Amino acid sequence: MKPDYRQLLKVLKKEVPDRPVLFEFFLNDALYERLNNGEAPVKNDGHDLMRRNIYAFKNAGYDYCTLHGSGFYFPQNSKDRMSTISLNDANTIVDWETYEKYEWPNVESFDNETTMQKAEEVLPEGMGLIVFGPGGVLENVIGLVGYDNLCMMLYDEPELAQLIFDGVGSRLVKYYEQFIERESVPCIISNDDWGFKTQTMLSPADMRKYVFPWHKKIVEVAHKHNKPIFLHSCGQADKIMEDIISDMKYDGKHSYEDAITPVEDCYETYKGRIAIMGGMDLHFLCTAKAEEITARANAMLERSAKIGGYALGSGNSVPDYIPQSAFFAMISAAHMKRS
Repeated sequence: MKPDYRQLLKVLKKEVPDRPVLFEFFLNDALYERLNNGEAPVKNDGHDLMRRNIYAFKNAGYDYCTLHGSGFYFPQNSKDRMSTISLNDANTIVDWETYEKYEWPNVESFDNETTMQKAEEVLPEGMGLIVFGPGGVLENVIGLVGYDNLCMMLYDEPELAQLIFDGVGSRLVKYYEQFIERESVPCIISNDDWGFKTQTMLSPADMRKYVFPWHKKIVEVAHKHNKPIFLHSCGQADKIMEDIISDMKYDGKHSYEDAITPVEDCYETYKGRIAIMGGMDLHFLCTAKAEEITARANAMLERSAKIGGYALGSGNSVPDYIPQSAFFAMISAAHMKRS
């Protein structure tokens, strides 16, 4: 099947696409290898995995490939990273002294042109590149400060906290500005996890004070060039959905969990106001039978068929603990309706 990123754009515009659209933030190495099936060109120039991923997305029926546009990141004190991490491990900036010593990265010093050119050289006709960030505003602040440290800092040293948020947010704005004018980039993802199962990581008031203003500026980067942007953010978002839609003006929202709010309910509540991306719960994909997965995916496609604004995919991503059979059962619902 030929990719056509314009169908994804229709979803983000809350329109009805010409056929079902798939969306996934990322897959896993085993799936990338299987879906690529040796098709991607191998040049041994450090970009082979990117080419592999592009062909894997194409072969699975996606209209785009996601990628981190450059090596830009916020340097942090080194620490061992296992399969899980603690949000309290960070201690790069914990007071005024460590703030003054921190060497903020220069966005322009990271090579994005080579990365994008290498991707565009092999990009199949009709496919787009969706650039995502090196984490988001809140994620990177927590990565620099630590979650507990940040909560205390907001109370003890709010001026310092504001400076750190500004340091991160301003650089993320510059990061996205580097890619938004490229013809190969039809839209961008702003990825920043904001919540736990029951609430946001900071109070809604603090989110509005420290986090959301920078996201509003990131959205403006895309909209200034008439391109949509959607938010990937995990956690409970009921109390901030109006901020996401009406204030920040995101075009789409990704990451859903049945234990918080099933994607079906989110679609019924917000259809026509914001595009709903993915939503097939990861626990469901891990435990349900293949026919149950296909049936639920098909029901979501039927639910949105006349209204639009929906792309089929997982609630978060496809990590390696998701059975491959579950992934194929999910996307088969879209493939059957395309044939």
